[in-house]
Amino acid sequence: MNLYFYNYTTQTIQLIQTYMTYMVKKIFYTSNRKFTQNIIFDKNIPMKRYSLLLLIVMLSSFTTPKATITLSGKITNVENGTIWIKGESFEKEINLKPDGTFLEKLPIDYEGIYSIETSKNRMPIYFSKDSKMSLSADDSNFNSTLKHTGKGSIENQYIAKKTIITTQISNEELYKLNEIDFLKKVKEIKNSISVLYNKTKFSDSYFKEKEVENIHYFEQIKLIHYINTHGYYAGLNGFVVSGNFPKIDNKMDLDNESDFLFSFEYQDIVMRKFFENIKGDEGSFFVSAKNAIPEIKALKSKSIKNRLILNSVNDINIDNANYKNTYNELISITNDPKTKEVLTTNYYNTLALEPGKPSPTFNYENQKGETTSLESLKGKYVYIDVWATWCGPCREEIPSLEKVEEQFQSKNIVFVSISIDNSKDREKWSKLINDKNMSGIQLLADNEWDSKFIREYNIGGIPKFILIDSNGNIVNANAPRPSDPKLVELLSSLQL
Repeated sequence: MNLYFYNYTTQTIQLIQTYMTYMVKKIFYTSNRKFTQNIIFDKNIPMKRYSLLLLIVMLSSFTTPKATITLSGKITNVENGTIWIKGESFEKEINLKPDGTFLEKLPIDYEGIYSIETSKNRMPIYFSKDSKMSLSADDSNFNSTLKHTGKGSIENQYIAKKTIITTQISNEELYKLNEIDFLKKVKEIKNSISVLYNKTKFSDSYFKEKEVENIHYFEQIKLIHYINTHGYYAGLNGFVVSGNFPKIDNKMDLDNESDFLFSFEYQDIVMRKFFENIKGDEGSFFVSAKNAIPEIKALKSKSIKNRLILNSVNDINIDNANYKNTYNELISITNDPKTKEVLTTNYYNTLALEPGKPSPTFNYENQKGETTSLESLKGKYVYIDVWATWCGPCREEIPSLEKVEEQFQSKNIVFVSISIDNSKDREKWSKLINDKNMSGIQLLADNEWDSKFIREYNIGGIPKFILIDSNGNIVNANAPRPSDPKLVELLSSLQL
């Protein structure tokens, strides 16, 4: 396929941008809702730069699933009437009928473990290439009411019963136990799973074979979690397990494609080992791409490689001065169209946040119950603090912010604080503002992390500070924080 981009009229550009937006959202919706919501096409970026993204989108639109399965059922008491089926590079939103019933044809790319999710619950579900199942459940008591019938039901009833066994004790209760009691409890749970396994007459030989190893992975991840979290749950700083604690199985193959697609426990083990190997990033959801790339390149498993690339995608952001190099390196080590979509979408969204580009806008509720928009502040520079009442580091910046506001109160700049607190916590937000006598313009975003302004700035952590000029253009999408002397230097240099 040859694509040519030249001599575009305004109408042609608009048509292509509209088509690209539609196709990316249509195709990518099945793989990651978060990134789909972040798609922005900047009219100020030359169209030739979009050729790569359009090529990826068009190629991925012709991707053929390995199998199409049938899933039907009835789930009652579901808030908002929506459920999701999720897997590796797969997501399908299903809108239930008023009585809770549904019938879907699902194009799956692999045989293995997926999950069925509501706003309250999440349950593993196994699909083979010829699954044809019906399920029923009450979302108010999901685990104990879940039933399966049809082809694949035996394996999934096993999973449901196994889940009940493993969730009889919460993670906090389990990992708070002393070492002896913890090991006793894990052995008890593992034995119960083994009894269930031995009395189940599986119809799927592949599932039966893989589940043997999965039970081992269950035990291993519990040991790993205990080592890493007991000190936290028990309030013991510097906790180290005794010399009698079982050794972690270092012979596990951590580059196994089929195990990764079959076992959530194995996925957890792989990710934690990866975090350990890149040093300093263990426990964080997103990792430093600079440290991650050499580890990713060494992998053979396509699915593990793509998962780790997606874990590193957050490094393609305006906070990273080398984000263009990060993008080029990451996209060069994957052949997966959907992963390339995520990387490329994130890259062009980040380009749109370069200095001089028009800022994403907002129009949020202020403390008086009215609204304030970015447009209404045009003619003045705008320094924005994105925060939340529950964010300790955010609150630590408040005294420094007030000092900066006081220093520049006679200048052509306004200070806007946008809280991403939940709307149900409005009173808590308002009370803190009054108690702290906080100055500046105080706003409450309309949908927490999912608020349009937050998404378009690709904000993944707070506090976050942004500086916009009097024309509504970005000066710095990663501005210094109030406690950093560089902020005063920056504002003073602007001759406000």
